[in-house]
Order: sequence, then structure tokens, then C-alpha cells
Amino acid sequence: MSLPWFQNNFPLILAPMAGVTDPIFRTLCKEAGADVMETEFVSAEGVLQAWHRNRRYVEFEQKHRPLGIQIFGSVPEHAAAAAGIIVDAMHPDFLDINAGCPVPKVVGKNGGSSLLKDLPLLQRIAEAVVRELGHDCPVTAKIRIGWDAEHICAHEACRRLEDAGVQSIAIHGRTRSQQYGGKADWGVIDECARLVSIPIIGNGDIATPQDVKRVRENTAVSGVMIGRAAMNAPWLFSRARHYLNTGEIPEEPTVNERLDFMLRHTSMAIESLHYGDELITMRAMRARILAYAKGIPGAKPLRPQLARVSSLAELETILAPLREHAEH
Repeated sequence: MSLPWFQNNFPLILAPMAGVTDPIFRTLCKEAGADVMETEFVSAEGVLQAWHRNRRYVEFEQKHRPLGIQIFGSVPEHAAAAAGIIVDAMHPDFLDINAGCPVPKVVGKNGGSSLLKDLPLLQRIAEAVVRELGHDCPVTAKIRIGWDAEHICAHEACRRLEDAGVQSIAIHGRTRSQQYGGKADWGVIDECARLVSIPIIGNGDIATPQDVKRVRENTAVSGVMIGRAAMNAPWLFSRARHYLNTGEIPEEPTVNERLDFMLRHTSMAIESLHYGDELITMRAMRARILAYAKGIPGAKPLRPQLARVSSLAELETILAPLREHAEH
């Protein structure tokens, strides 16, 4: 079963990010031109022990397709059973295995990037999930290039995952020890893309349309995954696609367009009740609001207020001077 979004296309993929890629943000990124998306990750153990409580992390709308659901776990049989439950209930377009998350609470459970220290276990997990899902749902994986600079293992990990039946691999070009610092190593990503026959997706330091074009032209990757840059500027997807198609770099959104986007996202989040009432939603949105405000002239002195904002009306009041400043 080949993944159709790679056929005659160079897909721009929204990275799965805990606390970020909720259904509201995915809707906005889809509108902004993301070709493929994934949900926030869910624990295999959590699915097995309390599926009704964890289901909310992987819910999606039909308009989000093609969409994958990402799981993490360290026990092959449990990962396979959880994958079966998810696919039977949600029918995603693919099921993604997380072997890249560097967060201590995930790594501490031997999930995420800790699997890069035990590649035979990673392979057994992938084999178990592929065997469980059969032809019902393709399986993909996301990894980092290694645990640290002395243990770069992406090449072997890719070979093992391909042997296990995984149909594409996204590679973040940093090690686990780098977290999100330093530079992504696109040389390793390119080597892996030339090593295996399945599509490799590159991830790391993709922040501009020029970045997307550069890696398409200078590496063997079959697509790119965009994470942190999309948190600040979801419109990067449409700007990058336009540049790939025409060679022209479109203008950045105006300040007023960015403020309108910020308010729309906040309003949609409140209306969705995904997080709860307005105050709970505003608490969940504060990090998103601060990310959107970054770089807007005059926004820096307002950041303490934005970090405490508790209602949509209050947000509109705080942003009003920025709008007035942009109009003069």
C-alpha cells in the first residue's frame, strides 16, 4: 500500500506537537496549505488503560485528511494492541510510531527517542504494529538522527524500520541530547533518504519557503515536516507551496492579518470547548498567542499581559494598540 501523498508531489507536512496540534490548529494549518498532518501523540499504555479518556487527543475532522495518529510505547505487544484499538475506532490514513520525542516524561518510560538506544526493540515494536494492522492502515515512524553526537544511528534505524514494513520515516535532524538546540544535520537525513527505498521526510530548521526549496533541490528527501516554524507562522505552508510552484516568494501577512489570525484561532478554540470553558481555553492558548505575537512591532512590552490574558475580550483590548500602530 503506497502512500498517495508522495505520488507526483513533495508534501508539506505539519509535525505532531504535544499541546499544539489540536483539532483547531490542524484546521487552520489545513486552510494554510498543509498537505498532511498528524495528531498529538498518545501513549499506547494510556489507550489500553483508559481509551475513553485518551481518545480526545486523537480526534479529528474529515477535512483534516490525509491524517495520521501518532503513538508512543515501549512494549511491542501493547503498542500493537493500542494501534488496533485506535485504527478500529478512528480510521486514520496512517499510524505513526514516535521514536523521536526527547521529553523526559516520555523518554523515562522508554518511549520516544529512548528507542534509539535499543534499535532491536524499535524494530520489534514496528513489526508488531505492522502485523497487527495488516492492510487496514499503513504504518510510518518518526525518529531523530541518534541519542547523542557519539551515537548517530539513523542509518541503521531506517534500515530496520524499512525491514519491519514501515512505509515512510520522518527524521528530525537533531540528536535527543540536542533537544531543540543547535543545527539540524541535513547531511545525515540526506544519507538516510539515499539508503532506503521508502520515502524519507526531512524535519528541522525549516522556517522559510527558501528552506523548503533548498532541501527539495539538494537532498533526496520526499517531503518536509514543519514544526516550530508553523507554531509561529502557519501560513508558511501556503507561502512555501507558492514558491515551489512559481519561483516567487509571496509577501508575509500584514500585522493586521496576523492579529486577525490570532483572534480567529482563539475564538475557534473557545467555541470548540476542546479544552473547557473560556478561562481554561485562554490558559491553553497563551503560549500560542505569544508565538503569534513574536516579531510584531510593539508587541514585546505587551508580552506580560498576553501571558496572563483570560478572555477573548481582554485579548482584543491588549492587541488594539498594535492594530492602531500598524494603521499609522
